[in-house]
Amino acid sequence: MATEKKVKATTGKDTWSPEAQIERLTEEITALQGHVASNKKDYDAKRALLQKVAKRRRFLRYLKENHLDRYAEISKKTGLKV
Repeated sequence: MATEKKVKATTGKDTWSPEAQIERLTEEITALQGHVASNKKDYDAKRALLQKVAKRRRFLRYLKENHLDRYAEISKKTGLKV
């Protein structure tokens, strides 16, 4: 990926927390959106984009139901409208 933003984990090399996964998925979704916009017939990329969006939604739903404070923090940090 060409983005300079790195996943900021909560502690050390934490890549399995929902927050880290949401940030990683957000970066990948942003990259895929540009690709899909310029390659309208790339149906495989569009399907991958929709899968990543669905996965991010599941992580966000989990945080909203179980950890509301962490949910509010990650939605503010990533700039997602929720």
